[in-house]
Amino acid sequence: MKSSSIAIVTAFVAISAGPALAMSDADNACIDHLREVGGPDGKAGTILSSSFSEAGTLVMLEDAGGTVWRCIAYSDGAIGEMSVVESQDDGNGAMSSPTTETVVVKFETGTSGATLTGSLTSGSSTRYVLGAAKDQFLDVRVAPQSGQLGYLIFNPDGSALLDFMTPDNAYRGQLWQSGDHVIEMVNNGSTDATYSVTFGIE
Repeated sequence: MKSSSIAIVTAFVAISAGPALAMSDADNACIDHLREVGGPDGKAGTILSSSFSEAGTLVMLEDAGGTVWRCIAYSDGAIGEMSVVESQDDGNGAMSSPTTETVVVKFETGTSGATLTGSLTSGSSTRYVLGAAKDQFLDVRVAPQSGQLGYLIFNPDGSALLDFMTPDNAYRGQLWQSGDHVIEMVNNGSTDATYSVTFGIE
């Protein structure tokens, strides 16, 4: 797999840099997504690094409040993942407020599964959106690395397919609706949580 890395530190605002610091469509997509989901602090900040590969561009960003975000974007501007890497203390001993992120899960061509990593502050959640058809089978396996968390699964119509489940219980079940299913990871502990989650569709 060919890959290249360009270390850059540049503001979200107007850029007058030369070609070496030219921003890609993936960089712009990550900035736009952070502005949508990052709250007031996400409206401004800097790109810390941008690393391109055929699987997607990994962009590391720091918002105006000092929180570091990890974003994976594709050449068409689609977002594959957006997660908090390092939360910034607000100066009063409190961490950033709970958030809910949305990640669209995409499988690489020729595969039927994907493994993603994530981190959640206390009370925060990430909603993984996964398109699937009726009668297909969905597999979900969660591997926690720290903290306390669980997950839920919702049908395309918003109804519950699976109530809150702990990571030690993997899920495999046949789907009865076609469309975007949502697997929501929730940090229900008092400390930050990190994990990897594997999705499969058959």
